[in-house]
Amino acid sequence: MNGIVLLDKPTGMSSNRALQQAKRLFAARKAGHTGSLDPLATGMLPLCFGEATKIAGLLLGSGKAYRATLRLGVTTDSDDADGAVLRERPVPTLSVAQIEAEMAAFHGAITQTPPAISAIKQAGVPLYRRVRRGEAVVVPSRVVQVHRFALLRHDGDHLELEVECGSGTYVRSLARDLGERLGCGAHLTALRRLWVAPFRDAAMVTLDTLVDWQAHDPAALAACVLPLNAGLASLPVLTLDEGSAQRLRQGQRLCVPGAALVARCRALDPAGQLIALVEVGEGGGVRILRGFNSPPAT
Repeated sequence: MNGIVLLDKPTGMSSNRALQQAKRLFAARKAGHTGSLDPLATGMLPLCFGEATKIAGLLLGSGKAYRATLRLGVTTDSDDADGAVLRERPVPTLSVAQIEAEMAAFHGAITQTPPAISAIKQAGVPLYRRVRRGEAVVVPSRVVQVHRFALLRHDGDHLELEVECGSGTYVRSLARDLGERLGCGAHLTALRRLWVAPFRDAAMVTLDTLVDWQAHDPAALAACVLPLNAGLASLPVLTLDEGSAQRLRQGQRLCVPGAALVARCRALDPAGQLIALVEVGEGGGVRILRGFNSPPAT
């Protein structure tokens, strides 16, 4: 079992629990996901099985998009609806123009402090565990990228927003910080991940559908597994002849004169099958960054 499944994670379930359920359904030996969604959140959670676990780290660093609903006037200790209420404040009368003016501060490279109740680890321990043990937690700020931050709807004390951002961005923190700029605080009440690059227009599948397919339509279950190569679609391609492809499979040194200098690309055989993730250096020298032992799923 080698490939990627684009799971539509249900609300109320941890990403790891969703992964383990899918792993059993596919009888996969190795599995990993590409960045946790909070239990509150729904939407795209790419699951990597078998050889595809080797690229999970690359997908973890990919761009992502979300649709978020915020409630103004209430802050919580987790910055979302699953947390305990810390403070309630009156919500001022706000125009769309006022809200969008404050949202403008969250475009581009911004400094963000993640929520204390999060999976970020310090000394190997997730912060949420330290908080639950009553430990004092200091969360370091970090720079993240927000490519798009748009207001879709303003309805009383609720805002619906759409966010496109880089890896490591917490939408909960965006909700919290926007609420402070608006003078009343806020927390996240709903979050849906729309896509993870490079799967911008790909269909997702629910756990319920996977369970049904396993019981009644094994062919459909197999067909929803994307090839490993699909997870690398944003990278350039180096197509090799059969002899060169075989040498690369065997881990031998390879030189492809005239090949473009590139830090990371996909090496494919003449049939278009993925062999390895490689770097092409000066003079066409090819260095394997990550080899793949089995053919990707089709």
